[in-house]
Amino acid sequence: MTYLTIGHLAERAGVATSAIRFYESRGLIASVRTTGNQRRYEQSTLRRVAFIRTAQRVGLSLDEIGEALSTLPDGRAPTKSDWHRLSKAWRPRLDEQIARIERLRDRLDGCIGCGCLSLRTCALTNPGDEAAQWGPGAAYLEPQSLEPHGRRTP
Repeated sequence: MTYLTIGHLAERAGVATSAIRFYESRGLIASVRTTGNQRRYEQSTLRRVAFIRTAQRVGLSLDEIGEALSTLPDGRAPTKSDWHRLSKAWRPRLDEQIARIERLRDRLDGCIGCGCLSLRTCALTNPGDEAAQWGPGAAYLEPQSLEPHGRRTP
């Protein structure tokens, strides 16, 4: 089995060694220790770090990432089947993220239901700050923002 030093893993993964130590402290990756107490990582850890970084880039939390990685086997490198099962389970979450980003792109220059009423369209789209009933923030960008009659808001 091939093991990598923390420096080599960081270089190959394109992250700082502090990120490697942080991921390990969160239980996202694991190392073994040498007799000199130096960390060594299985080469398969490269794939986990790539997965972590990619998941972070698309807006997933470290808790979500950790939960997903906890479904992978310990003591052996994940197989293609393991990764497929994980990615299939994440598909609905990623579809939701894509939809949220599309709503942001399409509505950012108009009323997003934040209650600011500073744009002329806000006075038409969100009169009297009706979106306040859904709580703080950009209500029209969230999927749970439904009008009382079950219709999506503008």
